[in-house]
Amino acid sequence: MDGGAAELRETHRLTGHADRAWSLAWNPNPGPGAGPVLASCGGDKTVRIWKRAPDGVWDCSDVLDGVHERTVRSCAWSPDGKLLATASFDGTTAIWEYSGGDFECVATLEGHDNEVKSVSWSQSGSLLATCSRDKAVWIWEVQPGNEHECVAVLQGHTQDVKMVQWHPVLSVLVSVSYDNTIRVWADDGDDDWHCVQTLAEAGNGGHSSTVWSVSFNQKGDRMVTCSDDCTLKIWDTSADLSQPTTGEGHESWFHLSTLSGHHGRTIFSAHWSSEDVIASGAGDDAICLYAEEKSTMVEGPSYRLILKKEKAHDMDVNCVRWCPQDPRVLASASDDGTVKLWELWGNLLD
Repeated sequence: MDGGAAELRETHRLTGHADRAWSLAWNPNPGPGAGPVLASCGGDKTVRIWKRAPDGVWDCSDVLDGVHERTVRSCAWSPDGKLLATASFDGTTAIWEYSGGDFECVATLEGHDNEVKSVSWSQSGSLLATCSRDKAVWIWEVQPGNEHECVAVLQGHTQDVKMVQWHPVLSVLVSVSYDNTIRVWADDGDDDWHCVQTLAEAGNGGHSSTVWSVSFNQKGDRMVTCSDDCTLKIWDTSADLSQPTTGEGHESWFHLSTLSGHHGRTIFSAHWSSEDVIASGAGDDAICLYAEEKSTMVEGPSYRLILKKEKAHDMDVNCVRWCPQDPRVLASASDDGTVKLWELWGNLLD
C-alpha cells in the first residue's frame, strides 16, 4: 500500500463455481430500483448471476447452464442490460434474455473454428464482437427477433486473439492477441471493416509479449492494456479513428506511459473505473490499483501505484471489474473458483 492513504477491503466472497472463475460483467442497467447485478462465468460451463439483497447480502439468483459444452470464458451485458452474451471454448457464443423471471438462451452464434475467448457489445448495442483461438475477430449485427448476422470477419492477427473491446464513444473495435499486438478496427462507411492502426512493440511503445486485456476510461481518451510482460501500458486514444483515412499525417493513438515492477507474473486483467482508478489482476494472486499523478502533467501524464493487495486470491486473478453503480466496489475472479467483492476506502490523492 502506497503511503497508507487507501485500503482495499474484502466485503463478500461469492462461492458456487466448481472450477476456475474466468470472467465478470456488471449489468450497466439493472433496472429502476434494482441494486447491482454481477455475472460470472467459469470452467464449470456455467454462468452465475449475483444480486445484492436489500439487507446487503449477495446471493446467486440464477445459474445459466445446459447450453455450453465447455468452459465459458467471457460474458458481457448489452448496454440496455436486457441481454447477456457468453463466449465458450465450445466455439459458440450464446445470447441470454431475462424474461418472466428466468433467463432463456434466445440465440447461439456459430462460426469460429475453435475456442471463443471474448465477447463485447458496441456502445449502441447494435453490434457484437467475438474473437477466438482461430486468430479471427467476427462482428455480428443484431437484428429483430434475436437474429444475428455476421457482417465482417477480421483477419490480421497471426495468433490467438485474447480479447475484444468496443470503444465507449466511437464506432471502433480493439483486439489484443498472443501475437503481442493491439489492433484497432473501424468501418469505412460501406460496412467494410479495416485495421486502421496496429500498436506493436517496434516503434510505438507496445508490449513485448502476449496482450491479455484492454479497457478504456469513461471518456474514451485513454486506454490501458496488460500483458505477459508484466506491464500495463497507458495509451492516448483521443484521436477519432472511426473514419479511416489514408496518406501521411493522419491521426493515431500513441503510447503515454508504462507501469512495471508491480506484478511478478502475467497481468491477466485491467479495468478503468469511472473515478479514473485502474485495477489490475495477475498470476501472482495480487490486485494492484493505480491513479494518475496530477503533479507531473507538465512532463506528460504518468500513473502511480496507490496500493497492492497481496494474496487477494489463493490462485491467479483472472478478471477485475469496477461496479458502474458504485465506482469504489471492485469484483475479482480467480482460478481458486471464487468471486470476491472489494471496497476501496481512503483518500487516493494522499
